[in-house]
Amino acid sequence: MKKVRKLVFRIAAAAVAVVPLPCMGQEEPDIAREKTLQEVTVTSRSAQKRVDEVQIGVEKVEIATLAKVPQLFGEKDIIKSLQLLPGVKSESEGSGGYQVRGGTAAQNLILLDGATVYNAGHLMGLFSTFNDDALMSGALYKGMVPAQFGGGSSSVFDISTRSGDMHDYRFGGTIGLLSAKVMAEGPMQDGKSSFLVSGRRSYLDLFLKASDDYKNNTLHFYDANVRLNFHLTQKDVLALSFFHGFDNMGLEDMMYMKWGNTAAAANWLHTFHDGHYANTRLIYSDFSSNIGMNVMSMDYTSKGFIRHATLNHQQTWMPSDRHHVNYGLEATYLQVKSAEWDMVLLHECEKRNALTGALWIGDDWKISPALQLQAGARLHLFSALGGAPYYQIDADGNITDTTNPGSTHIVKTYADIEPRLSAKISLNDQHNLKIGYSRTSQDVHALNNGSMSMPFSRYLMSSNIVKPEQADQVSLGWTGVTRDGAYDFSAETYFKTIRNVYDYRDGKMFYSEIEVERLILGGKGRAYGLELCAHKNNGPLTGWISYTLAWSENKIEGINGGRWYTASNDRRHDLSIVGMYQLSPAWDLAATWHYNTGQALSAPSAKYDMDGSTFFSYSERNGYRAPACHRLDLSANYTRKHGKATHIWSFGVYNAYHRYNPYVIRFTNDDKKASGTKVEQTSLFGIVPSVSFTLKY
Repeated sequence: MKKVRKLVFRIAAAAVAVVPLPCMGQEEPDIAREKTLQEVTVTSRSAQKRVDEVQIGVEKVEIATLAKVPQLFGEKDIIKSLQLLPGVKSESEGSGGYQVRGGTAAQNLILLDGATVYNAGHLMGLFSTFNDDALMSGALYKGMVPAQFGGGSSSVFDISTRSGDMHDYRFGGTIGLLSAKVMAEGPMQDGKSSFLVSGRRSYLDLFLKASDDYKNNTLHFYDANVRLNFHLTQKDVLALSFFHGFDNMGLEDMMYMKWGNTAAAANWLHTFHDGHYANTRLIYSDFSSNIGMNVMSMDYTSKGFIRHATLNHQQTWMPSDRHHVNYGLEATYLQVKSAEWDMVLLHECEKRNALTGALWIGDDWKISPALQLQAGARLHLFSALGGAPYYQIDADGNITDTTNPGSTHIVKTYADIEPRLSAKISLNDQHNLKIGYSRTSQDVHALNNGSMSMPFSRYLMSSNIVKPEQADQVSLGWTGVTRDGAYDFSAETYFKTIRNVYDYRDGKMFYSEIEVERLILGGKGRAYGLELCAHKNNGPLTGWISYTLAWSENKIEGINGGRWYTASNDRRHDLSIVGMYQLSPAWDLAATWHYNTGQALSAPSAKYDMDGSTFFSYSERNGYRAPACHRLDLSANYTRKHGKATHIWSFGVYNAYHRYNPYVIRFTNDDKKASGTKVEQTSLFGIVPSVSFTLKY
């Protein structure tokens, strides 16, 4: 455990390294689908279904497959499993943040039963926020996004929790290297209502207390899921779901970081008749962060949050076998606090409120056996509300005017139409072509310190100065399957333009100012690439190979001389190889190998000394690259049944050939040379073995 403690605190130390000090002078998953899925033990998505999918750029995540893929510390992680798919990239080694088709992690919308979840990771992204015991399904939309979804300019990841069993009680628990989890489900009234409860907690803090070196440090997380289902009548089903996750990290008296998500949803499904039903949802979500540091005997704290209260109503109508129409509306009251600083006697706060709304309609239309369309449009509305200061800012980032409108005053309203279209042309039973176009927009923006998203990232929403980020994507693809379904293949290419991309002004950083608009400049971006994937579906050996070739660039006046520059999330090559082998009825083996080009970064082109301190000058934004990353992960599961009980032993080796991949890269002065500069690389992991035991009853 001593190695584990050192490993975890290397993570915390790396987190401290990237936490900037304050500048002292400067398609909806509905209950109708669950009514059939809840009776199925394992849901398999066949190769033919992948080929028959009308939407371009959609990936369905199978929980059964997730259980076999090797993961860090042996923790099954739906988020990290996405990073093995084409067009999806991890932010960094061990990170739970993922980037889709040229977007940053902050441009992905993550929904849990319709509720928005931010920074979906525990321990700085080492573990997923989501407990796989509570999950039913997940769908990642990276190409054409269905019209009912809005709020993420890069992608939408829609996750559904499971309904509890309506007839039998089931229990389970897992003890792993760093955490343990439990699950229980069953009927409250046989055939009419059910419950599902799952919980997980790390126990690193128990080991820390036993150590003289780390007993004053804090490091733990927990999460809990609850879902209740009620069949009120033959035509009415009510589902109540609740999620809460929390992290607490602290290094003695130096610093602390606390963050977490809370989400609650009530979903009422009413069936009018066969082919026509309605879903009405009340949703609340809250993401909060609290960070504190003691710098030179001066206490500094910063707090922030994002809160959504949403009413969503949509109806699905199938007038014939050839049309599947979805339409609805949504209204949200949004609150964002980007920072609340408390330094000695100084206290500053920036908090804003807004109203957002949407109307949409979409239709899945089977025109002929050879042609199928999925088309729709979404009207997106955003109104920034008063009750907080709003500014006018000059070209240098200085405030020239401040207004304080009343809380009911609408400061600025944005309205946009977002068309969505995907077409599938069937060449024959095994091959088809797909083409798609999608416009998506986002009102909540994140400012990260570098290329990685962190729980203490600063958030802001659209205002009189900051406009909604809007992306237009055109994609073209081909899918094919062999006649026996043993293999299927896909190739997709895309081109995306993004308006209102925001990045730091030259010389500004994370906490240079409390007024976020003073830190940033807006411009445009573009991303394009090619994605290839091949699946092997039959036999004892199954798996897939995915490859992504991609570019991502920004152009913002006032940054990099107004020239196009490589975005911080640009990475040229990503290759993943996943293999799963059923050795016997009891044993299954799995391995993944991943390679990616190093992340883009800015390196100093010159330096100068002032009053004994060294300062670096940067002439080019993101003009250099970190070293490439690659690693091999292995796992094995041993499953035995004893009566009604199932025992599962899971063994894993993360980074099997012990390669130290870069996590943080710093540039420091080389005292041995007058003009020298040192590059320092921080790596989190060498080889990491794991073992866990699961009992299901």
